[in-house]
Amino acid sequence: MARLVMKFGGTSVANIERIQNVARHVKREVDAGHEVAVVVSAMAGKTNELVAWCTEASPMHDAREYDAVVASGEQVTSGLLAIALQALGIQARSWQGWQLPIRTSDAHASARIVDIDGGEIIKRFEDRKEVAVIAGFQGINPETGRITTLGRGGSDTSAVAIAAALKADRCDIYTDVDGVYTTDPRVVPKARRLDKVAFEEMLELASQGAKVLQVRSVELGMVYNVPIFVRSSFDKPEDIDPHGTPPGTLICSEEKIMENHVVTGIAFSKDEAQISVRRIEDKPGVAASIFGPLADANINVDMIVQNVSEDGKTTDLTFTVPAADFARAKQTITSAQDKIGYARFDSETDVAKVSVIGSGMRSHAGVAAQAFAALAARNINIRAITTSEIKFSVLIDAAYTELAVRTLHTLYGLDQV
Repeated sequence: MARLVMKFGGTSVANIERIQNVARHVKREVDAGHEVAVVVSAMAGKTNELVAWCTEASPMHDAREYDAVVASGEQVTSGLLAIALQALGIQARSWQGWQLPIRTSDAHASARIVDIDGGEIIKRFEDRKEVAVIAGFQGINPETGRITTLGRGGSDTSAVAIAAALKADRCDIYTDVDGVYTTDPRVVPKARRLDKVAFEEMLELASQGAKVLQVRSVELGMVYNVPIFVRSSFDKPEDIDPHGTPPGTLICSEEKIMENHVVTGIAFSKDEAQISVRRIEDKPGVAASIFGPLADANINVDMIVQNVSEDGKTTDLTFTVPAADFARAKQTITSAQDKIGYARFDSETDVAKVSVIGSGMRSHAGVAAQAFAALAARNINIRAITTSEIKFSVLIDAAYTELAVRTLHTLYGLDQV
């Protein structure tokens, strides 16, 4: 017998028929003797609809009321799944974030989980064999008593945090794909599903553009050592052996992986914008005058390249920001032009970031050099480069994204079975 947290995303609970399918997945695990807590997202498209309603009511709406509205999507789904489970003869009860409670910070629309009290759910596991159906994406700020939400993808974060609080053996993330692939199969048909991925590698894959898991959920899994199993909710529940290992990808600590490949996967993101601030006086404090205001505006800066002139008097700074933050970043820098003292502001939004990730890079030299040569052979120009211990990223023109991904996927032998 194990204690499991099962999380189902929006496409898995998109309508009543799919909710009933989810109920059969849960029943399979309950019948196998497992203690089960389920975390659900809102029905597919529902959160977008609720956000649009808030914007339509007032473009400058109160963040506290925004959270009250958008958290309702998960409330509906959790209640419906509890009803569907009861119809199958399973003792089940729905829980909202504030009922556990899931205590969070007061940053409405992007709150962070501070603490979860899983005592009552554990008690009901033991006393009633009751399944807890928990609304993801939400919590409560204990100081104000207001509902908070965790930001997009927050249900993944809720699920892993609840698994940690309940001391679950595993957190199963059910989605519309059957695991984590070496890259997006829509771009590279030969992409392979990975059986296991280390937390560190998954963290890089998620942060560099892979959409399977939310970054914060992987961080929590790594901190609390909660194994995360990514699997498909569209496999027939009755075809799965609850005591076996179904198709999927296990995200776990590195020591549980027998063999580390040099490169595990290729991630990419087209949601990038490049900014160049040119001919700035090269003196101490210049970088702070640019990146300080951007940090104050909560704009994340990724790649940074600095070029100093031959005479050493001026410098150019080039960096990237998320495309969604480009307009704010431009306004932030141009409004501080007098303080920064730059001569020209250039920008480019038609760019993409391609990242190569693998823990095996720690012990293998020349991995990045191979990529640079392969991209050059395809006449793909590199605008910027960043590196870390298990990853390097290149910024290129967006038109070459698919070609670059396919080239690198083949280069590192990821096409091979």
